[in-house]
Parts: sequence; C-alpha cells; structure tokens
Amino acid sequence: MNTLLTFSIPLLFSSLVWSGYLEYDQDVLISGDWTTVGRVDPGQELALTFALKQQNVDLLEETLRLVSDPDSPQYGKHLTLEEVASLVRPSELTQKTVNHWLQCHGITNCLTVSTQDFLQCTMTAEVAETLLPGSKFHRYKRGGQSLVRSSAPYSVHDDVHPHLDFVGGLHRLPPEEQDLSKASSKGKRAGFHLGVTPAVLRARYNLTAADVGRAQNNSQAFLEQYYSPADLAEFMSIYGRGFQHLSQVDRVVGTQGGGKAGIEASLDIEYIMSTGANISTWVFTNPGRHESQEPFLQWMVLLSNMTDLPWVHTISYGDDEDSLSAAYMMRINTEFMKAGVRGISMLFASGDSGAGCRQLGKEQNSFRPSFPASSPYVTTVGGTSFKNPFKVTYEVTDYISGGGFSNVFKMPDYQVSAVDAYLKTVKAALPPQSYFNTSGRAYPDMAALSDNYWVVMNRVPIPWVSGTSASTPVVGGMLSLINDQRLLKGLPTLGFLNPRLYKLKGQALFDVTEGCHLGCVDEQAQGKGFCAAQSWDPVTGWGTPNYPELLAVLLAE
Repeated sequence: MNTLLTFSIPLLFSSLVWSGYLEYDQDVLISGDWTTVGRVDPGQELALTFALKQQNVDLLEETLRLVSDPDSPQYGKHLTLEEVASLVRPSELTQKTVNHWLQCHGITNCLTVSTQDFLQCTMTAEVAETLLPGSKFHRYKRGGQSLVRSSAPYSVHDDVHPHLDFVGGLHRLPPEEQDLSKASSKGKRAGFHLGVTPAVLRARYNLTAADVGRAQNNSQAFLEQYYSPADLAEFMSIYGRGFQHLSQVDRVVGTQGGGKAGIEASLDIEYIMSTGANISTWVFTNPGRHESQEPFLQWMVLLSNMTDLPWVHTISYGDDEDSLSAAYMMRINTEFMKAGVRGISMLFASGDSGAGCRQLGKEQNSFRPSFPASSPYVTTVGGTSFKNPFKVTYEVTDYISGGGFSNVFKMPDYQVSAVDAYLKTVKAALPPQSYFNTSGRAYPDMAALSDNYWVVMNRVPIPWVSGTSASTPVVGGMLSLINDQRLLKGLPTLGFLNPRLYKLKGQALFDVTEGCHLGCVDEQAQGKGFCAAQSWDPVTGWGTPNYPELLAVLLAE
C-alpha cells in the first residue's frame, strides 16, 4: 500500500553547485509529431518519480541467476516482495538525504512503495524547475494526447547525486502508435490470405482443446493503455469455439479512461486470452495519474508495490536504445531482476523494424537495437510467417522481426555459446561488423507467428494485422499454460526463462532457418539485417514453440 511520507528534520545545503546531471546522455529532443503548446503555468501541478539508489544490486543479480538456473539447487526458490525489499531497500542515508532535499524545497506530498526505492512526489512546475536546475517544462500535444515534459536536461544537487538513479516525468515520450496492418504490401503480394486465428495457432503449435488453464492461483497480464471489453467478447464469440475460455478480463490495474481502444491493445488481449485460454487475465493500463508521468515507469513502480501479481507479463512497448539514458536503462534492468526473482516471467516484443538503422554521419550507418528488448533480464519474442500463406506449414522469418545486438548491455553468460556458434557458422553472410556490437546482449530469444492476424475492432473482424505485438502474447499465453500445469503439480512458476531456455538448445521448438529481416538501406548493408540459421539466430531466437514438447521439458523440475 502507498504510504504518505512526512518530513520533520530540516537540511540546508551549504553548497549551491548544480553540476550533477543524472541522465547526461538522455535524448531530450521532442520528435516532430508532437506540437509545442507552450510553457506550462508555474502553478501547474506535476508528479515526478525519484528512483533512489538501491543496495545489493549485485546480490540481486546473483540471486536471479541461482533461482533461474535449472542446474542450481536454488532453482525455483523465488523470493517474496518483502524479501526483495529487504535486499534492495535504499540505505538509511540515501532515504534521509533525498527526503531532506525534497523538504528543503517544500515538497512533502510524496508516496513511497513497498521496496522504498521509488518516491512519487507532487509539486508545482515552478518548484520542480527550482529543484531540478536546467529543466524547462512545456506542454506538448499529438492527436488526442497531451503531456508535460522538459525541453532541456535536468541536474540535481551534488549532495543528492550519489543517492539517485534518475528522475522520471521529465523526458521519454510514449511511443507512436504503430500501423500494424500490412495489407497494402504483404497481403496483396500473397493474394487473399485466410489469416491467423486462434484455431490456426492451436493447429500450428499443437495445442489441443484440453490445453486450457485450470489452476486457481494462475494469472497473466499485459501492459497497454486502452482495450475494448466489447471487442474482446465479440472476438471470443467468433474465434473461441472449440476450447474453454474466458471472455472478459478479471482485473484492470489503473484507469481505462475514455481513450479509444487501439488495434495493438486488441491484438494483445485477444491473443493472450485465446492462447492462454481460461486463465485469469489482468490489464495494466497506466496513462499516469498526472500528464507529466511516464506510463512505462508508472507500471514498473506498481510492480514494486504489489504483493500478488500475474506470473506472466507480455509487453509490446519499446524505444531505441540510443534515445534513452544509460542510467534509466540500468535501473529498469534492476526492476526486471526484481520481478524475475519473484517468479515472474517478463516477455517483450522484439520490435517491427528488423535490425533497425541509425544514421551516424554522412554515408555512415549502424543497426539500431531496441530496449527493453535488449535487456538481458527479459525474454524477447521475434516474429515469423508461414512459408505457404494458405496452409499451416513450417515457418520462415517475418522480415519485420526485430533483432540484433545491444550497444549497452554485455552478452549474458547464458547465451554466449549459442551466439558464438551463430557468428561462426554464418560469418561469411553477416552484415558489416561496424553495424553491430558482437559482444552485446543478442535478441530475440524465441519467436512465434507475427503475420496476418485477424483482430476484432469496433465489433468488426479485421484481417492482415501483423507485428511482434502478436507473437509476444501468443508465447506468453503458452508459458501461462505451462505455469498452470506446474502449479497444479506443486512446482514453482517458470520465472525468468532465459537460462533454462538456452540450456534446452532448441529442444521442443520449431527451428526457423529461412529468411532475413530488414536492415539499413545503403550500399553496404543493402537493406538486409541478419538472417535465420540453424539453432539460435538474432531474428527468430531458438525458434517457435512446439507446445506439448515444451510443456514436457518445462514440467520437469
């Protein structure tokens, strides 16, 4: 439960040196699709989130490794939220220093979380700009969206700098809604495609009518802004025949609001609930209590404050790594570790831009990895297409499937041998080495169909919806079914899957060995990124799930 903090001990800072930039490398440019309305009124109320430095992050990482490694005697011995809190809770000095700094500026309306590593404080724009020198708050609009952000970098007092990771609510814009329909390109080339439905997915991945949830203590979730309960019910009435299922979510965490349901939200909810059929499903919908808040960060704060959470979360959110500060990404990684040690599986879409492309200078480009897809502490899902679009056949690469190598995070131990084998096997066909970081975290980890789905929008079935926003909830639903069987046997949930997934070396997955994804359209890369290959590859990971075999190997303790 949120706790109101009160401060009683004054602290006056003797030095007025403001050299402490927490996020010196954060991209603060506002993209052209946002319109500047003007400076906010000094009395405008803002909500900012202060990420306090945590203790024992190295120990947290080691604990995650032990509880996620099937060869460890600690495997599956997940921690409670209280145990996580006792591990990472900021030091007393950190808490006092930050609290006194805030009080010094008259800021007393603050809420903390169970782990005490986030403070959410309300203040006026005038106070915020005094507290965080350099910040300049403006209002921006895009379509029906309106938010407040700073147009310039912020700094904090030198005395506080060692005690904070970052301040949220100043930068980082919500991603632009994607057009997930490829009807104008792929659909017309292939002729009319009957398309992917729950029945097609169950046929391809060998799920039977009996493969539905039964455990009372199992649940799954996805993060999105708005979804339509009426569209979900209509989708299930059309496509949910032949297997037991639910037609409504069990819980909405946050505020649905009056926003229009997006096609991505419809895709997510309809397919996680039809694949992870009959499993209690939650929706985290967090536009933020105030316009100044970051929805993704708001969700992460919620995870640090809830004792009971769904065991599988699927998220289609992503940003270019180079648009985010290293401090922000490192802290978000710690939040993923906190979830993993609790037995929660985090699945992220790999993105729909292939390897991506970033222009570094005149005639100089590089691939552009996406975060959180590039985090070493999540399971990232890529996309595939049917080889024959008219039949349930084997799969090939979907050219949009995101994948590549992080420029920020080193390659985790669990994937070194798999990635090295790929780099050696396809060495002659690799893109120029200057385009990617061969020592970075490589992704995705696995994949599923991402091409030509049917989705119900405004009570009408719509074809040709594509993207890793589809493949991710499909994989998430299957992992929820496996969790269901594990819970019925008295086993712990899967938690952070990657260490176990990479030890399977492709067992129980359909290997995808054909096709390449998009890259930089230039003379050197010629529009091509990486290509699929035998075993692991940075387009489809280890491949797509063969559900009964995956269930068998993951049911083993």
